[in-house]
Amino acid sequence: MRNTVWAAISLLACTALAQAAPLKVALITSKSHPAFEAYARQTEAGFMLGLEYLTQGTMMVEGRKIVVINKDDQGKPDMAKALLTEAYVDDGADIVVGTTTSGAALAMLPVAAEMKKVLVVEAAVASDITGKFYNRYIFKTSRNSFHDACAGAAATMAPASLAFLAQDNVFGKDGIAAARDCLSKMGSKAKVVHEEYAPPASTDFTAPGQRLIDALKKAPEPRFLVVAWAGSSPVNKLANLQPGRYNITLVPGGNLLPVMKGWSAYAGSEGSLYYYYDFPTNAMNRWLVAEHKKRFAGTPPDFFVAGGAAAASAVVQALRATKGSSDTEKLITAMEGMNFETPKGTMTFRKEDHQAMQPMYHFRIKAKDKQKNEWDLLELVREIPANQLPIPVNNKP
Repeated sequence: MRNTVWAAISLLACTALAQAAPLKVALITSKSHPAFEAYARQTEAGFMLGLEYLTQGTMMVEGRKIVVINKDDQGKPDMAKALLTEAYVDDGADIVVGTTTSGAALAMLPVAAEMKKVLVVEAAVASDITGKFYNRYIFKTSRNSFHDACAGAAATMAPASLAFLAQDNVFGKDGIAAARDCLSKMGSKAKVVHEEYAPPASTDFTAPGQRLIDALKKAPEPRFLVVAWAGSSPVNKLANLQPGRYNITLVPGGNLLPVMKGWSAYAGSEGSLYYYYDFPTNAMNRWLVAEHKKRFAGTPPDFFVAGGAAAASAVVQALRATKGSSDTEKLITAMEGMNFETPKGTMTFRKEDHQAMQPMYHFRIKAKDKQKNEWDLLELVREIPANQLPIPVNNKP
């Protein structure tokens, strides 16, 4: 009898120790990538701020201390694969979050499947992550190309002629294909008359810009030249070609705050974007804005800070739902269909493909004389609810 009692006590003690073991979360970003360093650093800042908010500063979930392991894949697919394997095998990561670029994220997907471990994708955008190359271990908090495209379509329902300039990479091509699909599905009367793709490192946009203008100037008015570009925007260089001579309006896509500061010259132009600090009105966003301003010299949180915080929320909410267990099957069961609070409001992991469904925003650019401060750049036309964005499920044969 005594041996039985001691065995039971020993088992309880071991169980308590196991539950108290640190929860290891690896965060993989592309901090050394020259074009996306800012995105990566914002994601990291947002992830840590999100964990702080959600745990009330304790960094504890269900009795387990969260330990974050940061890794830099430099935006290289091979390195991303290697670092993900390292995180799961050598570091013993319970969950991994990453990465910044779509090419690197796509390379990581088979590793998660092979290891049978959860990978939360943030901030890569390509729709193929939860589409053609989906596997059940992938949960994507970042928007995908169809969020951008369908939000853009929602902001452009009236008759218009559109031409697109995008990067010649996965992000650019995926985005424009999605734009065509959304315009059609949502019944927009706008028509795409031309597309141009330029290398991501381009500095001279004279030739593609002129081709865009030549195509648009023959098309029915109103005429819009839409720029879908990650990183430093070519909008001002396109403006030097004077498209206004042909009643062509430049439409900058959503971008980082420092980039958007130069947009007052396009006051009145409208577009759509993932996040702007002044648009959401929920408690998490209010805290994030206030804390980011305190810690980062008065600057509000940017695009990818919100994304990092959303990923943190998904991790914390999943662990709360599993009572602190990081068992893969328990996590998947908890996360499929899971609602979680973010700076944008409630997101939901769709059961079919694990894409986080989320609102987007239709904005109008403010004139300089209407801005209250250097970061008062946009006004909200409307929030576009998640249920008004027909994001397709593309992971079926």
